[in-house]
This record gives sequence, structure tokens and C-alpha cells, in this order.
Amino acid sequence: MSSLFSPLTLGNLTLKNRIAIAPMCQYSADQGSATAWHMMHLGQLALSGAGLLMIEATAVEPEGRISPGDLGLWSDSNERALGEVVQAIRRHSAMPLAIQLAHAGRKASTRVPWEGGKAIASTAGGWRTFAPSALPFDPQDEAPVALDDAGLRRIRAAFAAAARRADSLGLDAIEVHAAHGYLLHEFLSPLSNHREDAYGGSLENRMRFPLEVFDAVRAAFDPAKPVGVRVSATDWVEGGWDVEQTAAFARELRARGCAFIDVSSGGLSPLQQIPLGPGYQVPFAERIRQAAGMPTIAVGLITEAEQAEDIVASGKADMVALARGMLYNPRWPWHAAAKLGAQVDAPPQYWRSQPRELKNLFSQSTLGH
Repeated sequence: MSSLFSPLTLGNLTLKNRIAIAPMCQYSADQGSATAWHMMHLGQLALSGAGLLMIEATAVEPEGRISPGDLGLWSDSNERALGEVVQAIRRHSAMPLAIQLAHAGRKASTRVPWEGGKAIASTAGGWRTFAPSALPFDPQDEAPVALDDAGLRRIRAAFAAAARRADSLGLDAIEVHAAHGYLLHEFLSPLSNHREDAYGGSLENRMRFPLEVFDAVRAAFDPAKPVGVRVSATDWVEGGWDVEQTAAFARELRARGCAFIDVSSGGLSPLQQIPLGPGYQVPFAERIRQAAGMPTIAVGLITEAEQAEDIVASGKADMVALARGMLYNPRWPWHAAAKLGAQVDAPPQYWRSQPRELKNLFSQSTLGH
């Protein structure tokens, strides 16, 4: 029996296998609202046979978008547009759907990647950004506005409101984005948080706002559905956020009802030095799993079925999440199941594609027939 294709329960949500499709920004929304691109993009991934599909980083307020093309969930129109996508997926796929709720903080107001990804100044068509401290991501960027008490209240409320909208859409899980140098990560790291109030200084203080946001999301979402957190386990910069601080954060999250930790790294500083290699972030997921005693998701250059199987079977992580690999090969779980002698869900419209030598690859689900 394949460990990768064994079921996993997160809270009250049972997944058919341990493969997640990671949130991947598409920069193709219209004023935060999903478009035909999202219907195509998410629709094909929902037919992939993965255990969980995570919708891309979704801003909880307009100023929290990375780019003008980011998905959002702050308005009724955002909710309606995403609801159309969700309803279409539900008609043809039983795959559980999660959404990553996010605020880009000081890394907001940028051009889309294929236009260079550089910051757009508030005087050049962009908007003022917000952060724990008035420290820009890049010294050449416009300094963000340091959040005051009213700003902190506004953003906590925005996360909670987006969580309620996610619940109304019938989504199965939420992942709170506290990684990659975005707002909640900015509070965690001493490199970006120079506050002198209750939200800065000590580890306890730097964790305070991200934990408050988690609490707000958890309280606003169906208690029977899981809420997890994406973290950057290290800044890859001397004196920054590191794996032991991440472990302490994970323990605090577990005590508050967090269902899983999705373990990435980096993104906070342009000075980061990342030693890339296959599975380079997996040891972080393993460390957090040991330290916090909660399910973890491993990410980062996981490309081969046998590699993913080893990660799960050896207890390094409870799941793997693929991003770019799924874009390159949207049927990656099919091919992994074939290599590992497992079964995978596929729509009946595609059953005839099953190779003759793999007679039992597809489970006989009839949803979408």
C-alpha cells in the first residue's frame, strides 16, 4: 500500500490521498474577482486526482493584494465570482477545496511577474502599503505605513470577514498565509518588525498579531472545518526568523486549534541565500512535525512520485504540496499513482484514457457523469 495514496484526516476533513495542490497566484483577477481564467485553471486542477486543491493567495482587503491582478474576497462581487467557479468545480469533482487568505503587507502594490514584478509607487498607479514597521522590502521601494491600533483592528476584521465568505461559499478548509515575507510573516521576523509596543520585540510579542489573526479566522469559520497556516520556517538571513522560532509559533497555533502547518521558507528579505535542491525544505516540515505534534505539509522541489512517497512513508511530513510541478503536469497524481501501484479519482469522461496495462488506476467515481 502506498503511503502517499493513503487517506489523511485534518480536523473533520478526510482527504483521499496526501497530495495537495499548493496555492499558486495567477495574477488574473478583475478588481479581486475571479475570471474565466480561474474557471479554466482551477477546473483542470480539480480533475487531477489530488487529495486537496488550495485556491491561490486571496487578499482580505484591496491594499493586501500583491498586484492589481490578485484574487480577493473582500466584497460581495468577489464572493459571487468565486462562487461561480466553486459551483462549476463541485458539479464535476469531489476534490476538497481550501482557500489561502492573505495580506501582502509591504510586498503589496507590485506589477505582475511577466511585467517584471517591481513595486508600483502610490504616485504611479499603485497604493500605499502597510507593515508592522515603516521598513520597505527593498531600500528603493516606497516605505510602508506602520500599522496603528486602528489598522490592526481593520486587518483582523478583514481576515474574519473573508473567512465568513469562504464559509458561505462552502469551502472545506482555510490556510492563513503567514509566509513568504507577507504581512503576518513581517510581524514574526525581527528583520521587518521593529515595533516597540506589545506587537514587537520579544518572540511572544512578534507572534501576537499573527495569532490574533488566526484566532479571528478560526472563530469566523465553521468549527467542523480545518484552519491551517502557511509559514516560512526561516528567512535564510542571519538574525532573522528561524526554524526554532517557527516551532514555537506552531506550538502556539496547535493550542488554538490549528489543524495543519504548511512549511515553506524565505521571501522576507532580498538578502536571503537559499541553497536550492530537491526537497530542500522537507527537513523544516519534519522539525515542525516533531516539535508541534501536528500534521505538516512539505513543499519545495518535490517532483518525483518516489520522492513524495518517501517523505510521507518515513514520517518527514504528513502531506506534500506541489505547485509548479502541477502546472507543468496537471495529471501528476495520475502518473504518481501508476508508479506506486495506487488508485486515483478521475472523471468518467476520462476513463477511456487509462492505459491498458493499468486497468485499476482509476477508482470508479461517477461524479460528473
